[in-house]
Amino acid sequence: MLAVSGCGGAAESPDGGGGPAPAGKSVTDEERAFAKLAPCPVPSGAPADAGSPLAGLTLECLADGKPMALTTALAGKPALLNLWAYWCGPCAEELPLLQQFSDRAAGAVTVLTVHSDPGAGKALSRLIGLDNHLPGVQDPKIEVRKAIGAPAVLPISVLVRADGSIAKLVVRPFKSVDDIADTVAAELGVRA
Repeated sequence: MLAVSGCGGAAESPDGGGGPAPAGKSVTDEERAFAKLAPCPVPSGAPADAGSPLAGLTLECLADGKPMALTTALAGKPALLNLWAYWCGPCAEELPLLQQFSDRAAGAVTVLTVHSDPGAGKALSRLIGLDNHLPGVQDPKIEVRKAIGAPAVLPISVLVRADGSIAKLVVRPFKSVDDIADTVAAELGVRA
């Protein structure tokens, strides 16, 4: 069962079974377009660190449904990966702050959301409701969390160096844009 940090205890997914909600129907191109998400990062040509715990992970981009190899797409620039789920209250509070931080960082840091639940359509609906247009990937099998050895809580932010190595796991919701900026500056050396 995934617990939600910042809630003071465990929270079940909406299916009541303690696990992720069922995937449901496939997401259509129209639903993806309506969400108006930014495209997922594309490879810059920078070398990807084969030793990164994220090496070999390919996830579906929420914006277009295409596969995205994480280390290849993120190589060459520091990144903040935010693990969240549509049913997580603290995640919903944090996502608009991440959007504001991304706008403020102006491309100096890649901010990528990682929806850690099988319900891609529910993720898109939740993002529309939050007016959030960050690029995101669908991680129905929680591969990112497993690869980095993160606890079974949400939200989690993963600060990734430009070489693909993990600088820090932030296992708590961010409280403000300045909180995000200060953490990124301290761990990744990028001031936004």
